[in-house]
Amino acid sequence: MLALQLHPLDWAIIAIFFAVVVGIGIVASRFAGKSSENYFLGGRTMPWWLLGISMVACTFSCDTPNLVTDIVRNHGVSGNWVWWAFLLTGMLTVFIYAKLWRRSEVVTDLEFYELRYSGRAAAFLRGFRALYLGVFFNCAIMGAVGLAAIKIGQVMFGLSPLESIVYASIAVAIYATLGGLTGCIWADLFQYTLAMVGAVWAAVIALRHPSVGGLDGLFAAIPAEKLSIFPPMETPEQFWGVFVPVLLIPIAVQWWNVWYPGAEPGGGGYIAQRMLSAKNEKHAIGATMFFNFMHYAIRPWPWIIVALASMIVFPSLDDIHARFPNIDPQFLKEDIAYPAMMTLLPTGVFGLVVAGLIAAYTSTIGTHLNWGSSYFVNDFYKRFIKPDASEKHLVRVGRISTIGLMLLAGFVALNMENSKGAFDLLLLIGAGTGFIYILRWFWWRINVWSEITAMIVSFIVAVTFLLLNRHVGSGSEHWFFQSHWQLLMGISITTSCWVAVTLMTPPVDDETLRGFVRKTRPGGPGWRHIEDQIVAAGGHRVKPRLALKVLCVFLGAFAVWGSLFGIGSLLYGKPGYAIALFAVAAVSLVAILRTWDRISGGDLAG
Repeated sequence: MLALQLHPLDWAIIAIFFAVVVGIGIVASRFAGKSSENYFLGGRTMPWWLLGISMVACTFSCDTPNLVTDIVRNHGVSGNWVWWAFLLTGMLTVFIYAKLWRRSEVVTDLEFYELRYSGRAAAFLRGFRALYLGVFFNCAIMGAVGLAAIKIGQVMFGLSPLESIVYASIAVAIYATLGGLTGCIWADLFQYTLAMVGAVWAAVIALRHPSVGGLDGLFAAIPAEKLSIFPPMETPEQFWGVFVPVLLIPIAVQWWNVWYPGAEPGGGGYIAQRMLSAKNEKHAIGATMFFNFMHYAIRPWPWIIVALASMIVFPSLDDIHARFPNIDPQFLKEDIAYPAMMTLLPTGVFGLVVAGLIAAYTSTIGTHLNWGSSYFVNDFYKRFIKPDASEKHLVRVGRISTIGLMLLAGFVALNMENSKGAFDLLLLIGAGTGFIYILRWFWWRINVWSEITAMIVSFIVAVTFLLLNRHVGSGSEHWFFQSHWQLLMGISITTSCWVAVTLMTPPVDDETLRGFVRKTRPGGPGWRHIEDQIVAAGGHRVKPRLALKVLCVFLGAFAVWGSLFGIGSLLYGKPGYAIALFAVAAVSLVAILRTWDRISGGDLAG
């Protein structure tokens, strides 16, 4: 077994990592145990820089380098537009929704339902989604992360799938259960630093491999179409088969109409949880801006470099299987090339990189455990089972539910196969729901039945396509069974259904809408008749400056994409392109800073 080949130095580095994160959980447990707000929101005292690092650590899972490797080996560098496009979603959260969430002062984003809607249907939706998202959907996400842990365990340590899940989960279960969100956030700071150092070091070592020969050797050996940042579109086959699914659909449709964890249109999930834990509105905005820059501009290239190098070192899955004959065939997919590359690292570096991968796993799992537990405790148990529960009782239930979620997620991981398949399925389940999460803040007509319809229809459509793909379309080249066309069909069907239901069902009562507008102050033409009522009662209108904020959304995207592709151009040996791209990023950033006070202010009443 490969585990026997680890040097004592490697084991020492890994042991120190586990000791630190468990220690953080123990120290944080005293503060977290005082109340449910401390346990799930860190007492709403968190600064922007710490929250930004925590957000990016949440999305730096051990399955992410595997996913990027899968994408690059199959579709080249440009295939990453499937998630790069979500930057627009992130910028929408930065400049429009971060302050709205912080003003709402809810404990979880599901509590929003009974702030924005009214009646039994709103209560039902809150409770149902607490279980649907917090347990079912959340465990599917953690299962995908656990799948990466299984593949790392098999390749690097020779462990069985069950052993990999058990060993990987012990430390995260301890610190997430004891320390709550405070423990998760401070552990994220340590883990993200370690994970980034490990990722960069792994890329450097991969380039030094004799068969790679540095950046020059790498780019000489990899076909140009695999290296291109933008997909080809010279021929009709390339346009419809590559350009449309890789770039056009993600940029034109996917980012605003698909719900995906960590990139929810309008904010939400564990990103909302961190915004809600910020000191104030400006810290919430700063945290999300910092997160998006680190997530999209800084992090991807070390993974991409390793993925490209793996195409030289392990050109095919047969080469990986020949090197690691004991890998379970169920898990032998393109995404396993990343852990395979990690086994080539020298002593000491190997221990550091393994600790970094474990850190990536634990930071993501810790966040999802606390987030899912917050839904179960605040939006189901406290709301429907024991409304009069004491704070200490709620913390205890939170810790028990955290352990339960960890066990369920491990079971899900043992029944998955590859990261890209899980990613596509999650996109399909969320297809057509994203636009609601944008509009519900700015259009009074959205009601609880809009959301219930979108949730049910999108799930039915996703399951239908999944069954058709398995039993009818397996191996088929027909356009109907291609994931991007199914995504568009899912968006069209779901959107048509929820829009129709919205217009056929009664709106939310004006009293609830007035309370929502007074508390969050979203403003805009979609609230005009509600603001008329508020003004008539002696209140004020809001100046939301939406046009200026939308402009900043795109300026922010240009700043981050310019930085991302500027770094890529430097690696590709194209300094002229790099200078131009960094100039675009700088100009965009200056324009944002010149308007920052106006967009981060309090939306003063007119």
